[in-house]
Amino acid sequence: MASRKNSKRKRPRKSAATPTKKLAKRSTPKRKAAPRKPVAKKRKTVKLLPAAKKQLNKKPAFNPKKDSANDPNWVAPVWNDGVLLGAHVSIAGGTHEAPRRARAIGATAMQIFTKMANRWAERICADDECKSFRTALDTTLVRSTVAHDSYLINLASPDATLRRKSIESFVGELQRCEALRLGFLVSHPGNFIDDRASGIARNADGIAEALSRVPGETVLCMEITCGSGTAIGSTFEELAALIEGVPEPLRTRLGVCVDTCHAYSAGYDFVNTYDDVWRRFDDVLGLNRLRVMHLNDSKTAFASKRDRHELIGEGSLGHEAFRRIMNDGRLARVPKVIETPKGTDPTATDARMLARLRDYIDR
Repeated sequence: MASRKNSKRKRPRKSAATPTKKLAKRSTPKRKAAPRKPVAKKRKTVKLLPAAKKQLNKKPAFNPKKDSANDPNWVAPVWNDGVLLGAHVSIAGGTHEAPRRARAIGATAMQIFTKMANRWAERICADDECKSFRTALDTTLVRSTVAHDSYLINLASPDATLRRKSIESFVGELQRCEALRLGFLVSHPGNFIDDRASGIARNADGIAEALSRVPGETVLCMEITCGSGTAIGSTFEELAALIEGVPEPLRTRLGVCVDTCHAYSAGYDFVNTYDDVWRRFDDVLGLNRLRVMHLNDSKTAFASKRDRHELIGEGSLGHEAFRRIMNDGRLARVPKVIETPKGTDPTATDARMLARLRDYIDR
């Protein structure tokens, strides 16, 4: 009987010339599998209850800032010191609401817009509005009233269409000031765009046309600018040239508004050369031209050419510059208004800033 070992059939040896399927597979380079794209997970659908759907579709309610002027427990400060000091206050709800807000901060001077400052839409002040405004004003200690014109107006523009639109809007500003019997209208000089001298001439011509079309007693105050871009009026000399470009007798209705932030940013150093600044103003324009002041600290450094208002004493001008202004006898009769940040409570913030300015006064 043959052994079991010998009974196994011998398999033929595989030749190297005829590789097996397994060897051939190994000799082929292995391709890298393409990265699999992540499969986005399917979001679960949440069914909203009818009440929730109604809440999502509902237009969110307007949430106004808190304003202590509307608080029945707010005690308005009362100052009987003869200082003409106040703030720019809102006319939300109508111009007759502005005096109430001025009274709430203890203002003796007040600045307002007579329309929305960032829109071209014009309006007139009807007799009943003017009467309500004056009646409300009589309940306050405000003795000096100021308006600020629209930010869109550019009387210096070389574009004929824009300039004509600006002149008509400016005429409307003067008409509303006369109707409300406001003492002053503050206006930014325009942007020349092409040539500075030509822009000043166009600006002066626009002022002359508007003043001749709206006779009255409101004094137009050209405000010093910070010197950015092509804006006119960042130097006392340019303001003087603008005023001189308006013919007499219209020129008698022109004054200047010095904004402390603008002037400081333009290069007039109220911090280190206070007396020199006013000496230069008097030499070029005459202190009699100074009819309104805007008291604003600056968020930016001296000569920055930027218009960024800061709370009084909390910017680069600091406390001392405002202390000198508040104790300067030459400026005592000039109405001063703040345009500082309002914070979350305009009335409380403005009242605090006005109290701070009065604290600077040496008694």
